[in-house]
Amino acid sequence: MFHLRQVALVATDLDAVVSQMCETFGLSICFEDPGVAEFGLRNALMVIGDQFLEVVSPTEGGTAAGRLIKKRKGDGGYMVMYECDDLDDRIAQITQHDVRVVWAGDFPKIRGRHLHPRDVGGALVSIDQPVPNGSWAWAGPSWEVHRNESVVDGIAGITIGAADVAAMASRWSELGIDRAVEFARVGERGEGIDGVDLIAADRSRRGETHDICGVTFRLI
Repeated sequence: MFHLRQVALVATDLDAVVSQMCETFGLSICFEDPGVAEFGLRNALMVIGDQFLEVVSPTEGGTAAGRLIKKRKGDGGYMVMYECDDLDDRIAQITQHDVRVVWAGDFPKIRGRHLHPRDVGGALVSIDQPVPNGSWAWAGPSWEVHRNESVVDGIAGITIGAADVAAMASRWSELGIDRAVEFARVGERGEGIDGVDLIAADRSRRGETHDICGVTFRLI
């Protein structure tokens, strides 16, 4: 089992971006995780079905998120997180392909590994195994009560801009992480997450696009 659970964006003004996302997609904040202070960040998570949108913002200098804002000249996509039920086997296989693990967390209700974006290409990727599967400790103890599926009810996938589309697609396939992702020709901002497709619960809104936090959201 391996599927998309969470997409994270990075913003200079977290509150403004979160407010815009909640208003546009009928969402609410389900959790603000104090644990991200370890990375020099604050965050907010919103639940869509059993998946999550996260916005992070640097609270100090020298963070990876801050460097990404500078590199891409503004807000944008930051991280994609996948749920699995075989974390150790997957990481053993992935590291055989010269991928560095830049962070490892082992907690009673979830374990996660962050993969070096330079070794993967296009985004910071996290692979996580919750206990039990289907739970998601990163989103807090009561995320399920925040579900509002009046506008959107799932995250279908992401689009990553790549300088060499074929090479990046091949790399993600080689690592076994090419789920719910497509690759497109890089834009002027450089490589990174440029698009997120949301499943429209309100089918009359299919086809809408919204540019928020440097990312194009499409309702499909």
